[in-house]
Amino acid sequence: MRVGVISDTHGLLRPAALAALRGCDHVLHAGDVGDQAVLTALAALAPLTAVRGNNDHGWRLPEHVDLTLAGHAIHLVHDVAQARPGGAHVVVAGHSHQPRNELVRGVLWFNPGSAGRAASSSRSRSGSCTWASRCVARS
Repeated sequence: MRVGVISDTHGLLRPAALAALRGCDHVLHAGDVGDQAVLTALAALAPLTAVRGNNDHGWRLPEHVDLTLAGHAIHLVHDVAQARPGGAHVVVAGHSHQPRNELVRGVLWFNPGSAGRAASSSRSRSGSCTWASRCVARS
């Protein structure tokens, strides 16, 4: 199973990000969506799970979601400081705009970085995970 991971689009879904997520079996958005059109475009690619970011004021998205994909328990949250992984195998977060792909005490902590209007960089990022292996962040 290939899972696409994106975060911090801030209302901008670049063609390169869409291309990177094409062919995924499921897409996770770790918050700061910025525009409903972003969710609509992502949902057209694959089943979508999204959480609310600190800039998604008034959105009816959950603050976190716990789900299982391909037998792996995933905790999806916007800000890693609010993560409560419990028994999760993978924690997916955004917010910092900094990519992270780190195994800590058996839990994979993954942040794809910013895919939209990044304050610190004009580089757009997304990532994908094949659950048989580790996640890979890419631009």
